[in-house]
Amino acid sequence: MGTLCAHRGHNPLTGVCFGPCLPGGRDTNLCQHCRLLVPEQLQLCRRHLEVMPSIVRAARRTQQLCQQSFADMRWNCSSIQRAPSFGPDLLTGTREAAFVHALAAAAVAQGIARSCASGELPRCSCGPGPAEPPAPGSRWGGCGDNLSHGLQLGAAFTDGSRANSPVSLQVLSDSLDTRCKCHGVSGSCSVKTCWKGLPDLGEIASDLKSRYLAALKVTHRLMGPRKQLITKEGDARPVTEMDLVYLISSPDYCTPNPQLGSLGTQDRPCNRSSVGSDSCDLLCCGRGYNTYTEEVQERCHCRYRWCCSVVCRRCRRSLERHVCK
Repeated sequence: MGTLCAHRGHNPLTGVCFGPCLPGGRDTNLCQHCRLLVPEQLQLCRRHLEVMPSIVRAARRTQQLCQQSFADMRWNCSSIQRAPSFGPDLLTGTREAAFVHALAAAAVAQGIARSCASGELPRCSCGPGPAEPPAPGSRWGGCGDNLSHGLQLGAAFTDGSRANSPVSLQVLSDSLDTRCKCHGVSGSCSVKTCWKGLPDLGEIASDLKSRYLAALKVTHRLMGPRKQLITKEGDARPVTEMDLVYLISSPDYCTPNPQLGSLGTQDRPCNRSSVGSDSCDLLCCGRGYNTYTEEVQERCHCRYRWCCSVVCRRCRRSLERHVCK
């Protein structure tokens, strides 16, 4: 099932600790210096040191996209900046932890798949050609993202931290689409060479955010020697591998509470004219907001000068800012 509940000591972003070390070369002793790796990850690091730069990039991209995805919500993923020293919001079985673990798993798999296709990794190359026949007037070729290798190695690494996400990996698989390049006289596109490629991780993050908003609260039920996930709050539908699930309800994130990992929304900018999650009513949790006026300088009255530049003036204008009390 798509259980993505974080537990203390198992961190989906452990790769960020390799940032300062990796440029030094291929010394496998570097793996030993990262105390955040569990034993399974430590072994994988030593066997696949060349993959670690891809994992570092995936960890950093996860941080960026999480903050972008939740910038206008009460929980804005700012706590991910403290990685790998997470707080309770990401170290317990919350829906926020589920999202971060899912995104991290997808980022690692996608990063490896693309690194294979780009020739960065010596043990893999382009993805295998699709089994289905190409569309009329096209042929399979080019160098597709090696999703199968990305899924295999990415799952092995994230399983080592108990943060593997069947949800995100299935979303990633479903997102593999066909890209083509035209050939022919004068761009006639009489023949197209096509391959399979992955979308930008931002699209995957958007999909996972939708699943975060619809996440199911679950509990474990013993079924013989195995545990099964069942919904906890009256939802009759079964839990599927495409559901994000969580064990612990999150706080409302309105006020600071270190024990719960809530930073509060005081001093957060809000949108007075919005009716969405970034509205002053929702983001400020009913506490109200302060309004400030500031002057900004910007380019204006731009015109094209022959040849070849654009000349602009500098204009001042007043802006209203609204900040939660």
